[in-house]
Amino acid sequence: MTEDMCPAFDGVIVHRVYSTWSMAHHMELAARLVLAPHLEAHEEGIGSHLSIDHVGPTPLGHRVRVEAEAVELGRTTLVCDVTAYHVRPGGDERVVGRGRQVQRVLPKTKLAALIERASQ
Repeated sequence: MTEDMCPAFDGVIVHRVYSTWSMAHHMELAARLVLAPHLEAHEEGIGSHLSIDHVGPTPLGHRVRVEAEAVELGRTTLVCDVTAYHVRPGGDERVVGRGRQVQRVLPKTKLAALIERASQ
């Protein structure tokens, strides 16, 4: 866990621990890695929901491991349970965050049309 992952407001670090927004980013990435290998050439995934319970601190300089597990698959939806672990010196791990991430799978053309419509 590096300094850029600490919570900061107006450039001032508030706590020297893993921030919730860094956890959210890493959970989104982990869930994307579950989906990406299964997308067809004409499809794209888009995040539609993320919920997180940040349940413990990870001090600056310690490792964080984030994993995602597919728990529900629909025709156009993938739901992943996501978990963040504080990898402590010596190797034991403690859960510091858990949540759920939902991605919708759309044809790239439909997604482009939605983005275009939102731009107007």
